[in-house]
Amino acid sequence: MNELPNILDGEDKGSSLQNRIRKNYRHVRKWAKRTETNCFRIYDREIGKYPLAIDFYAGRFCVQNFSKDRDNPEPSEELVRETFGALKTLFGVEPELIFWRSRIRRAKTQQYEKAGDEKEFFPVVEYGVKFWINLTDYLDTGLFLDHRETRKYIASISKGKRALNLFAYTCSFSVHAAAAGAIFTKSVDMSNTYTDWGRRNFTLNGLSTKNNPIVRADCLKFLEEEREKYDIIIIDPPTISRSKKMDQMFDIQLDYIFLLKKALELLLPNGVIYFSTNSRRFSFDESEFPECEILDVSSKTLPIDFHDPKIHKCWRISQLK
Repeated sequence: MNELPNILDGEDKGSSLQNRIRKNYRHVRKWAKRTETNCFRIYDREIGKYPLAIDFYAGRFCVQNFSKDRDNPEPSEELVRETFGALKTLFGVEPELIFWRSRIRRAKTQQYEKAGDEKEFFPVVEYGVKFWINLTDYLDTGLFLDHRETRKYIASISKGKRALNLFAYTCSFSVHAAAAGAIFTKSVDMSNTYTDWGRRNFTLNGLSTKNNPIVRADCLKFLEEEREKYDIIIIDPPTISRSKKMDQMFDIQLDYIFLLKKALELLLPNGVIYFSTNSRRFSFDESEFPECEILDVSSKTLPIDFHDPKIHKCWRISQLK
């Protein structure tokens, strides 16, 4: 695992951003060393004048600017300069290791465009499991850090089990499950880019895809056609998706009932579904599932380095006996 840099103790005459990053990093670093993890959040929009999330990835930094201005989403020169100054002072980092993203609220049908084509991948470690990260070509990095504890929990119940990972992205849930002893995983995603990325993540950990197949498919269509059964089903869909490969737009609020009812048909006895969403407007109507026990486990899946308790919602769903 890449060494986690030391930084000086105590406060100094730096900005409030610099002091907060120092405090957060020193706290999280102790946990990270103990858990074999070198990717985590070091600042989470805690100070109003700094609308940023800053993530540490094995010595590189991903800075997300949350802009309310669609017409001018880029951070101000002053904010960039102050952020670089804080990271340079604390970590000795140079500008080429700091990667900026601008996050704005998009229209429902608007898709995120590919940001570049540099194909610069590097490995990170999370609870001893390795993943390829890309900070240059896509809005997202290849690993959603807010679901670290969810992945850890899925891994803890996966030994000897069969797991299905829907909307799998780069297959991080599946890789954790397989590394923890799952006898079979299947990962499903629409994107060739992400399914290929997922295969590389399995290979990076010395795991064969023979018992861990990765399927490129529309998850809604897949659920209608799948006949295999599973002990664990992970469903972490986008809030909105309008891929050219799909027949219609996916909207989690409109489609979750169909999604979950189809998934329930694929559960083995005593099987469980873990369903999550980052949509803050999502409303779960539990009355649609009278045959199920539904537990909100969101608070148990919030990582140590995230300060927003609404970063995602997560439910454990199982059939009543």
